[in-house]
Amino acid sequence: MSKEAYRQKLEAQIDEQSAKLEVARAKAKGGAADVRLEAEKQIGVLDEKIDAAKAQLSKLADAGEDAWEGLKDGVENAWEDLSKTSKSFFAKFTG
Repeated sequence: MSKEAYRQKLEAQIDEQSAKLEVARAKAKGGAADVRLEAEKQIGVLDEKIDAAKAQLSKLADAGEDAWEGLKDGVENAWEDLSKTSKSFFAKFTG
């Protein structure tokens, strides 16, 4: 897979997580106070993980063709962390 195809794939996955998070953020506003507070806290954690994944993706985009392979581990670790946290959040707060 080329660097650009890899970047586009991960960018689409991150964008999808961001969109899901926005829906969850809207739903949390209508929830009971205790659930809303916990959901908002977890949403903040997910926001940070999305930002970290985007930062890693940005490094990858800026890397030369010969160096991007070396950055894949960092990008994949950030994505796995985001994905795992996201799955846990949605399982808990959206059933």
